[in-house]
Amino acid sequence: MSKGNGPDMPAPGANAPEAAPQRPRAAAKTPASKPRSPKGRAAQAGLSAASIIGFAAAVITLVLDQVTKIYAFRVLDLPINEPLVLTPFLKLVVVWNRGISYGLFQQDGDLGRWILIVLSILAAIGLSVWIRRTRAKLLGASLGLIVGGAVGNVIDRLWYGAVFDFIQFHIGDWSWYVFNVADAAIVAGVIGLLYDSFVLEPRRGR
Repeated sequence: MSKGNGPDMPAPGANAPEAAPQRPRAAAKTPASKPRSPKGRAAQAGLSAASIIGFAAAVITLVLDQVTKIYAFRVLDLPINEPLVLTPFLKLVVVWNRGISYGLFQQDGDLGRWILIVLSILAAIGLSVWIRRTRAKLLGASLGLIVGGAVGNVIDRLWYGAVFDFIQFHIGDWSWYVFNVADAAIVAGVIGLLYDSFVLEPRRGR
């Protein structure tokens, strides 16, 4: 027969400290992903600032070239209303250029026109690859001007069969070539390209 608990003997576990209730742990907060800016997306895609400038220059040049041509041809009706004198040294006339910029290497037949179209497209593609790889901002902008101008004149050859030139600077009887926005952009791009090649590139290599 087992002995019962006496009055001086506490019941087992009577004085044992109670375990404190555990607080649930807060869930670890993960930082909310911020929306990426266009610049951040371009950087992740591998586009440098120079590449963005270059492609932007190409698009702006192309749009400005086509808008001015459409305005001169459709709104001003320049083929009927020429010459349109704007200043003592600037007037608008119509010249259909079947060569390259500023009337060089004129092509009379369709074969020559298509050769110029293909060469211009290949040049634009090659320069676009160069823009994609460059890290020099002036170089990227210069290449973009050339690409935009080349594509603008290609559109003219496909649509009209020749490039629509209509801007003429002159001083008295002396006249500069009749050109368009695409031609001016190509010349500016070539100047920038030469400046970058002969002035800035040697500085970057030091």
